[in-house]
Amino acid sequence: MAFMVVLILTYYFIGFSTAQLRVGFYAESCPDAESTVSANVRDAFLSNSKNAAVLLRLHFHDCFIEGCDGSILIENGANSEKNALGHQGVGGFDVIEKAKAQLESICPGVVSCADIVALAARDSIALTNGPIYQVPTGRRDGRVSNISLADDMPDVSDSIQQLKAKFFRKGLSEKDLVLLSAAHTIGTTACFFMTKRLYNFTPGGGSDPDINPQLLPELKSRCPQNGDVNNRLWIDWGGDRVFDSQILQNIRDGFAVLQSDAQLYDDDATKRVIDSYFSLLSPIIGPHFESDFVKSIVKMGRINVKTGSVGEIRRTCNNFN
Repeated sequence: MAFMVVLILTYYFIGFSTAQLRVGFYAESCPDAESTVSANVRDAFLSNSKNAAVLLRLHFHDCFIEGCDGSILIENGANSEKNALGHQGVGGFDVIEKAKAQLESICPGVVSCADIVALAARDSIALTNGPIYQVPTGRRDGRVSNISLADDMPDVSDSIQQLKAKFFRKGLSEKDLVLLSAAHTIGTTACFFMTKRLYNFTPGGGSDPDINPQLLPELKSRCPQNGDVNNRLWIDWGGDRVFDSQILQNIRDGFAVLQSDAQLYDDDATKRVIDSYFSLLSPIIGPHFESDFVKSIVKMGRINVKTGSVGEIRRTCNNFN
């Protein structure tokens, strides 16, 4: 009963705080806002296609701490939120700053850094042949960024129950957990995040027994024991580097690279969500992976947003005004 009350209150406050978000928020105040962001994301993608996953991950990490308010962009010393262990490897800051600088030159003090992050994630998905969708905008930038607030960030070593609890606290469901995890389809991971699963998963020092025997030697060859923990490998094993549901099929077959992804098939609720996209009737009557993903990422983009007179519109994304 207490959990239901918390969940209901969470949805209430999310709904209240996002009432002022709308598609086309900058249509009059800065008509070129979205096209300017899109151009910068496209340039970054053409420079390095991995930037699409980097910018998508940035949006997720921003939303999961203080809400989607650009707090992860701030550089205020060692205590900056971006320095949290859970944010290790997060990037794309230069792309956001470049877009912001251009927007400040044409529409000073209008477009928030938080909205730039959300729009950049949308454009990154489109550039990898994922769904094209509209992003409600009107977020304002937060005035808090502190490393101590990042303790609740989902982690690759979390149990499925821990992952579900962290998502629930943000007003997100088990279905959202599956769909947002599927964004890994275009991502890479460092061997740093694989060491425990490959070499120290059991008390005796073995590998995760859920890893498909065909996949295990390949993972170990990419991430050898005592090797370079900064080596990177694709999370969607054998995928074609486009945004699709192949990673969910990999999870079903034991080819999940990340432990957190693999655990989605160990829980009855998340397993049902995954299986639903591979039923015989799914292509005809649904559910449809791409449209459901859009609903989840738009929902995530509404977490604890600042609107109206709350927060600020930063002049540069890495500093408070």
